[in-house]
Parts: sequence; C-alpha cells; structure tokens
Amino acid sequence: MGPEQSLGAPLFLLLLQASVLLSLPWEDTPGLTSFLGNSLHNYTFSHTFFCQNEAPMVSLSEAFGGDQLFSFDFSKNSRVPRLPEFAPWAGDQSDLQAIDRDKQLCQELQKALSNFLEGQIPEARGNPVAEVFTQEPLEFGKPNTLICFISNLFPPNIMVTWQHDGEPVTGSSPVFLSAVDGLGFQAFSYLNFTPSSTDIFTCRVSREGNLFSTIAFWVPQNPIPSTLLENILCGIAFGLGILGIIVGVALIIYFRKPCACGAD
Repeated sequence: MGPEQSLGAPLFLLLLQASVLLSLPWEDTPGLTSFLGNSLHNYTFSHTFFCQNEAPMVSLSEAFGGDQLFSFDFSKNSRVPRLPEFAPWAGDQSDLQAIDRDKQLCQELQKALSNFLEGQIPEARGNPVAEVFTQEPLEFGKPNTLICFISNLFPPNIMVTWQHDGEPVTGSSPVFLSAVDGLGFQAFSYLNFTPSSTDIFTCRVSREGNLFSTIAFWVPQNPIPSTLLENILCGIAFGLGILGIIVGVALIIYFRKPCACGAD
C-alpha cells in the first residue's frame, strides 16, 4: 500500500475491542461450539466502525477471535451473518441505539478530521489482491460455494462482480468487509454454484472511477471425478504390488539356484 499523488479526505476507523472470557452453556449453542471449540478460552471481540466520503459511507464489522461474524445493513438496521451458521445470533437488536450513536460519532469525527487534514497528507491506496477457491472439496454435480477473497484493500470501497464463461452472474452474496491488523481491510464475496468440468468463473474487483480492475479466475483443478481417480490409484497400487511379488519370487529362485562349476 503506497501513497498516491492525489489528496483526499481520510477514512476514519473507530475500533472497539474487548477481551472476554467465555462461559457459555455450550450444550445450548451447538453452532458456536463447533466454531469456537468445546472449551473455555480468552477471545477478542472487535466491533469496528469506519466511515468515509465514498461508498460505503459508513460500515460496521464484528469479528470474534479474528474471524468476521457479521456486517451491518444500515438500511434495514440489522446484522448480516457472513456464514449461515452465524444466523441464529444475527437477530439481536438490543444495541441498535448504541450502534446509531457510534455511527454519528464516526461521521462527526471523520468530517472534522477531513477539514483539518485535507491537502496535508496524501491519500493512501492499496491495490487489491484477489483469489478464488471453493468452500468444500470439489465434486462435479454437487452444490458448492465459490469464495472470492480480497486482501490488501484500502480504502474499503470496492465493487465485486462475478462472471461464468464470460457472462455476468447474479445471486452472489453482499460483499463482507472487515478490518485487519495494520489498519487495512479484507473482503469476501460468495457465489453458490454446481460445478462442472467446463466451468470458468471470474471474480472482478473494481473501484468507482478507476480504469483498472483486479481479476481472479477459477477453473476446475482436477477434472477427473474423485471416485474414478480413487479406483485408478487403487488399480495402480494393486498392479505394483503383484509386480513386486513376482520380482521377489524370481530373485529368490535365482539366488537359490546351485552354481554349476566344472573341474579341469
């Protein structure tokens, strides 16, 4: 992430962290148990606000132990779970007033700092790096999810679009933005699909007003169905085993054969 020559209003990041000791009734929260493990640990819960002059103008991300749980949809005043297993805890609305106060504080500080720092410091921008992979092991004909992971992101204003065989794809998830160490950001976009051997998927990451985009491709890495590949490997192993037995028997017979020596 390097500074550019253009100047701009700074992004303001409001980070609230708390180290908590979990003492939850694990038997009543099976999804959380599988995520955190069935034991008592110290974890860090981060409640991260950021606001800027570009879309999204305000955003909230909540993470637990470094893994993002929720983003916040301000148009609906509700949390959006990053993964389906987090959905049971997304309905909590007991802190909506606190979230609204944090939003106002973030925007007021961002406005004040923008007026103070405008023209004083260069605007830093990172070139996004994207990679695409499947959520589950690849199996043709079985529903799966493609994940586009974007790193080296600053400021966090991007648009993510998907293409399949060069054609636009709809139905992808919202873009989940979260803060990482070093005041940078990362993002996830999810696309449900049923893989076939001829698929070519593209994740395109772009910024408004930027002529360049970051593109990541996904194609099946192993076009052989896993069951067929397993049968082929078993057949090769069996054949090598039989060959080893034959060679071993031949060597035993050869070395046990008496030596015919003639006398002069």
